[in-house]
Amino acid sequence: MNLEKAERAGMLTPLGKETLEELRKIEIASRGRLGELSDKGALQHQGIGRRMASNYPTLFSDSSQVDAKATVVIRCILSMLNGLQGIREEAPDVKIKSDASYADMHFMNYDDKPAWVIKDKSNPTLREYCKNHAVPNDYLSRLVTDTQFALDSVAPGLMPQLYWILANTQGHSGQKWMLDKVFTVDEVREAWRCDNAGWVLHSIDTPLTERRMPYTQRKLLKNIIESTDTAIMSPRPSVNLRYGHDGILINFITLMEINDFGKEFTSIEEAEAAGVRSYDLIPMAGNIQLIFYRNNDNDVLVKCLLNEEEVRLPADPVSGPYYRWSDLRDYYLQKANKYD
Repeated sequence: MNLEKAERAGMLTPLGKETLEELRKIEIASRGRLGELSDKGALQHQGIGRRMASNYPTLFSDSSQVDAKATVVIRCILSMLNGLQGIREEAPDVKIKSDASYADMHFMNYDDKPAWVIKDKSNPTLREYCKNHAVPNDYLSRLVTDTQFALDSVAPGLMPQLYWILANTQGHSGQKWMLDKVFTVDEVREAWRCDNAGWVLHSIDTPLTERRMPYTQRKLLKNIIESTDTAIMSPRPSVNLRYGHDGILINFITLMEINDFGKEFTSIEEAEAAGVRSYDLIPMAGNIQLIFYRNNDNDVLVKCLLNEEEVRLPADPVSGPYYRWSDLRDYYLQKANKYD
């Protein structure tokens, strides 16, 4: 750790000593656990499962079938199991089938290599953006007593790792919250903007990535349409649940054109100003829910929730947040097929 150099030189401030002590505790607690589901993450998924079952009891009755799939990554499997636990607490008689298989990875976590390569070509754009929003070294004076020593021996490579380690403590129980002690509000904002810029380029419809990134999730969209077709034909209520990754979800949001996030953006700044913000779109346990209804005319209507909030879709609503599924189905299929 860079701060250990200052410790050995006797140049840590009281806050620097406190920060280093907490970093050591975090390192021990997280050893061998990179990328795993946290305890708070488990509770979040249990809560989402309970709310779904409570909000839509006809979909989680003893006559319903729940089909849950996760990618083969352990945190996604554990997210699914905790979500299903929450559902069972509200609907103990519901029938549940769960699975995690490489057979489903072609749509659950599609590896569109040409698109990822195109995104990599945008790195100069990202580097320039992050350069313009770099966090100054002022924070070092709160941790290290000698300014020159801090610049020479502590600063290299410390940001943004220190920022993200301290920010991520909010996802775990029992870890001290120190982010606002070490960094000012402006410093946190600038550090976040650099990270958010990466998500922007990863997901939006933009010439900067040859307008390819939303379409990386076209196979997932087609699978959802196929699953919905099957469910509509079924004589009993059914629920399809998919547990995957934030890097898939944010692209799926733009592909579905939720809340106009599918529009074309010409710059990172333009997308950020329009609301493409990682903490809104893909927080921990981020999710999209599509709830389908039959009206009195036997039409199938759909309502979409992003992180359990009603959103707009690219069609004329029948009423409020409710859309005619046939309109959206045709639009989405044409969009996905046109790309292929």
